Amino acid sequence: MMELKNKRVLVVGLGKSGKSAALFLHERGAKVTVSDSRSAEALAGEIPALLDAGIMVETGGHGLLTFRRQDLIVVSPGVPYDTPELKQVRAFGLPIIGELELASRFLQGQVVAITGSNGKTTTTSLLGKIFADAGGPTLVGGNIGTPVIDLIAQSTPLTTSVIEVSSFQLETVVEFRPHIAVVLNITPDHLDRHRTFENYAAMKARITAQQTPEDFFVLNAEGKPTQMLAAHTKAQVFWFSGRRQIKQGAFVHGESIVFLPREGAKPEPVMPLADIPLKGAHNVENVLAAVCAAKLGGVSAESIRSSVAKFKAVEHRLEFVAKIRDILFFNDSKATNVDATKKALEAFPGGVHLILGGKDKNSDYTELADLIRARVKVVYTIGSAAEKIERHLAGVVKIVSAGMLDVAVRQATQLAVAGDVVLLAPACASFDQFTSYEHRGRVFKGLVKGLASGPI
Repeated sequence: MMELKNKRVLVVGLGKSGKSAALFLHERGAKVTVSDSRSAEALAGEIPALLDAGIMVETGGHGLLTFRRQDLIVVSPGVPYDTPELKQVRAFGLPIIGELELASRFLQGQVVAITGSNGKTTTTSLLGKIFADAGGPTLVGGNIGTPVIDLIAQSTPLTTSVIEVSSFQLETVVEFRPHIAVVLNITPDHLDRHRTFENYAAMKARITAQQTPEDFFVLNAEGKPTQMLAAHTKAQVFWFSGRRQIKQGAFVHGESIVFLPREGAKPEPVMPLADIPLKGAHNVENVLAAVCAAKLGGVSAESIRSSVAKFKAVEHRLEFVAKIRDILFFNDSKATNVDATKKALEAFPGGVHLILGGKDKNSDYTELADLIRARVKVVYTIGSAAEKIERHLAGVVKIVSAGMLDVAVRQATQLAVAGDVVLLAPACASFDQFTSYEHRGRVFKGLVKGLASGPI
């Protein structure tokens, strides 16, 4: 374990994981300072607890001297790794890690880590349920909500920790070594931060960097970027596919999911596709990945089948909200990139009223054109990305410039007819008008429920 007593440690970024990291470090005897570019007023709800613990807090910007007077720097996921201050201290040789890396040095038991551009939260939640239902002590955290550092106190050598990890978290790992690592897919996302797709894919690959031949690496057999990762791991590679039989892993055979433990073995039946309660082909892939990881973790097919059948869709992921005047409303606020919106549209044959927009992530919305032309009646644009989306989709479909989410919901409800679907799948981040995708999804659901209780 890392020795922290009397070490000078700077935590950069006072988000949920930053606050947890600061308190954790303080409890272990470190001399902790927190630095955040936001104002003291914006952080008023977080600062008192830190000051009460004797943690120094710097707000309104990062002082270079603050950075240089440290033995260790812990960076929150929301802070870009290439900020000027971090660049300079790296040149001085100061160690810089993230909250995930810090937590992994202390977390006990088996770690199952899931990453990917889309489906991470659903797959993490499902795997958490599968392992917990199988009877072993199970913890779930990471990018899904609970910082990994908050799992440490509950972990034991017998614990399975199922962790959702993002590219932002993987950017600062050094020794992080999951026993089972899963990469669901890699499609363009966060290019506003990582700049190129190649950089983004390289961050995802870091999940397997420290794995050994005793570990397992679960990959999507149907994506070139994921296929390429197989050549960059020392772990045992297992695959999942919804389209064909693979050498070893989980795949669809007829109308069932089966698991092949090794090449040449007889496939083991796991469950019928009809037992999957989640909508959309992408969720079949999520279940396949979870089946593969669970089997590698020692869970029986019978137990997996029971857990999947009882699993409920995660909030904000193609979540059914209401049926009003025979119009169906779905909340997919977690569709924060173009590929996620594609997957949402593929779940509906047609008649879709699609709400798009928010904060742009350097995305190419023309990639949606074919699906929108085939399945969408009207697109309603909101947020700061609206003008770019309208430019990319000009001539493809009728576009309504709504501006705000409440206007989009109201106009979609007025234009939709019985049998249509109103779908929030924005293909953008939420941070122009909302504090998070969860906030955006909750507002959408509130607006829809307001329609149900009043005149349309």
